[in-house]
Amino acid sequence: MNKSELIDSISDSADVSKASAGRVLDALCDAVAASLKNSEPVAIAGFGTFSVRDRAARTGRNPRTGEAIQIAASRVPAFKAGKALRDTVNG
Repeated sequence: MNKSELIDSISDSADVSKASAGRVLDALCDAVAASLKNSEPVAIAGFGTFSVRDRAARTGRNPRTGEAIQIAASRVPAFKAGKALRDTVNG
């Protein structure tokens, strides 16, 4: 499912216009991104938790030349599914 299909689904489920559904989805994404930027996790009961994890520096390889390169430490977004979402997917 891509973004436009998700907007269509939200629009149908919530009985709102596609424009309103798009604005809501954009606002949700912006709020989650802003919270993660401040290293604050976002927990949605029954769905899951978005958080930021630290990735250590490591040695990688340039796939073209095989040369070893240093990859700097970074912060990456992560998602951990909640129990209700896991049960829905598995069941």
